[in-house]
Amino acid sequence: MSKILIIEDETAVRENLLDLLEAEDYDVVSAENGYLGTKWAMEHIPDLIICDVTMPEVNGHEVLESLRQNPETATIPFIFLTAMADKTDIRKGMALGADDYLTKPFQREELLGAIATRLARQQVTEQQSDQSSRQIDELKAQVSKLQQSIDEKDSLISQFQQQLNSAIPKINVALHLLKNRNADPEQYSYSVDLLQKAYAEEFSLLSQVEDLGELLADDDVELLRQLELV
Repeated sequence: MSKILIIEDETAVRENLLDLLEAEDYDVVSAENGYLGTKWAMEHIPDLIICDVTMPEVNGHEVLESLRQNPETATIPFIFLTAMADKTDIRKGMALGADDYLTKPFQREELLGAIATRLARQQVTEQQSDQSSRQIDELKAQVSKLQQSIDEKDSLISQFQQQLNSAIPKINVALHLLKNRNADPEQYSYSVDLLQKAYAEEFSLLSQVEDLGELLADDDVELLRQLELV
């Protein structure tokens, strides 16, 4: 049920609007002046506001200007009621952000039609806003996931470089020892174990890298294949 706020200083007009809209099953609240109407709107956020233009102390234009400056009430559909048909007055209201302008005395069908139109447009706007918010949230999630993937790959590459730098000296030592044909069996066995350990460390790390071909140049991939590491 849509909640409508009526801001009208004339008792007869205010009560007539209350009866008319309640008969149409709207949830209707009224305020007898601009100050009370503005205060209630900011506290309760109605779905639509019907407001008289000419009121003492705080007039309709001032009410609308205050509400449009508040982010929580800035988009509430706003319909002016006025006994004046002055085009300058109408343009001023529209410039402040009024959605419609009805001249007193208004017809029942005219008022109900204006209300229905503004509420329908507001619903479409809110649906589009909700859809945009969902799309933004989904995009943020995708960006976050992508960033996490990039961070993980960067970390893995860093680990790979560190372990590779650590393994190369071991391999060089082992190869140097193996070149010594006079090495005793114990030294030979130690060299083989050292090579196997270095190989196992590199293979374990490489097995964690996804799409390794995208991270390495073609020549590097071919070299790893020749060494039977990929």
